[in-house]
Parts: sequence; structure tokens; C-alpha cells
Amino acid sequence: MRTYRFDQVDVFASGPFTGNPLAVIHDAESLSAAMMQTVTRWTNLSEAAFLLAPTAADADYRVRIFEPKSELPFAGHPTLGACAAWLAAGGKPKRDGVIVQECKAGVINIRQSVSGSLAFEAPPMIRYESVDANDLEPVLDVLGIDAADVVDSSWIDNGPGWMGLLLSSARRVLGLPAPTGTTDRFNVGVVGLHPASAGAAVELRAFFNDPNGSIREDPVTGSLNASVAQWLLAMGMVDAPYVAAQTTGRVSVEQADGKIWVGGATEMRVSGAIKL
Repeated sequence: MRTYRFDQVDVFASGPFTGNPLAVIHDAESLSAAMMQTVTRWTNLSEAAFLLAPTAADADYRVRIFEPKSELPFAGHPTLGACAAWLAAGGKPKRDGVIVQECKAGVINIRQSVSGSLAFEAPPMIRYESVDANDLEPVLDVLGIDAADVVDSSWIDNGPGWMGLLLSSARRVLGLPAPTGTTDRFNVGVVGLHPASAGAAVELRAFFNDPNGSIREDPVTGSLNASVAQWLLAMGMVDAPYVAAQTTGRVSVEQADGKIWVGGATEMRVSGAIKL
């Protein structure tokens, strides 16, 4: 048994304890994938991140990201949380103005503002197409959504497998009841537009399976916000920069030189050690 540095980071927070918590284990080269999966389940969080030495020449560090069921090629709040933990542990990027993370999806560029907030460059979607009616109908049934309330639907998968549903309004999104029961693979993001006078441009909610097949809601989801931004900006439904609201968290979306940057606050909440 060995002791590893352990952090818990509050990502996309709008205030204390309002974001999505992430467990980060440092210097994890000696841990097997099975142990990483076990630790992730034990944390009872939506994801955990494991920091390792990079293998890509231009990367500053490497991260493996796990949800309770499996390893993910990419996820948003673990990207920002892992970066915050790496910096807090004394990490120094190779280049000024950008931190380069290596993960299963490749290399991800991350920017740090003067205020210290982080933003990642949205990765390309690996599946971006309309949703077939045979796939859409069961999802609407599970979430209790009338087909008439769906403005558009699309696969907007940048790693976790997201299906996106654009509803008639942010109010409709906020009014969705918590789904019950169990189902097969279920990664669904629901989004609606706020009125222009609101503090946020869009409202999102994210639903996914836990290891038992029950459907849980994610507090704030970076990967979903990234693919939603690409989707809505391409359709001309929003203009960047904008702020997205998801439960109690807040996500900022900016666009520059054809790139979309997804960011928010990262607050270190727990720092210590874990024996594995």
C-alpha cells in the first residue's frame, strides 16, 4: 500500500460548494486501470481523474478520466479540475499562455485567465448527426418530454456519448422531473434558451446512468457544454460569448479564431493523501 496526493476540486462553481466535485489522484503511474476504476466508484462522484507523466512531446501532463462504469476518452469538468490540481501541486506549463493536457482523446489546450479561471478548447465531436426516431422516442418517454416540446435533437458526442435535446424554453428544461427507473446506456443533455434579460443565455441539464442502471443528474458538465456550444452556435441559436446555467453551476463559453473555449471557476476544496 502506498500514499498518493489527493485533491477534491469544485469545478464550474458559482459560489462555495455549487459546482461539480472531482477527485484527483497525483503521480498515478503505478495504479492499474482496475484500481483506478475501484477508486472512482468509492469516491461516489461522477468522475475521478488520475494524473500521470505525459507521453506526447508537447503535453504538460497526462490524465486518465474514469466514471463509475468505465474510462472516458474526454470529459470537461475533469479536464479543468485535473488542470487546477496539477497547477496547485506546482505544475509549470512548457509554453506561456497555454496548458496542454494529454488524455485518451488526444491533446487538449487549456487557457488560464489573469483571475485564475481555466477554459479548455472544445474538442471535435466524434458523432454529430440527427437522432433517429427509434432512438429518440424511448429517451422522451424516460424524461417525460412531449415531442412537441423538442425544437431539435442531435448526437453531439465528443467522448461520453451525448445525445442533445433542444427544448422550447429554459423554463421547460427546469421543469423536467427527475427521471426514475433503470435503462441501458443513457447520456442525454437537455438545453433551452433563456429570455434575453436573463443572467444566462441557456439552461442545461445532463442525465446519465450510474453503475446500477439508474439515471442520475450531473451537477455541471463541461463536455456537454462544449458540444452544446458547437451545436447551438452552428445553428445560429446563440452568440458567443455567453453564460450557461446548469443546476447551481455556471459555465462560460467564448469563441475566438474559430475555436470555442469552455471555462469556469475551479476551487480547491480538499487536499491531503489517500492510501491505495
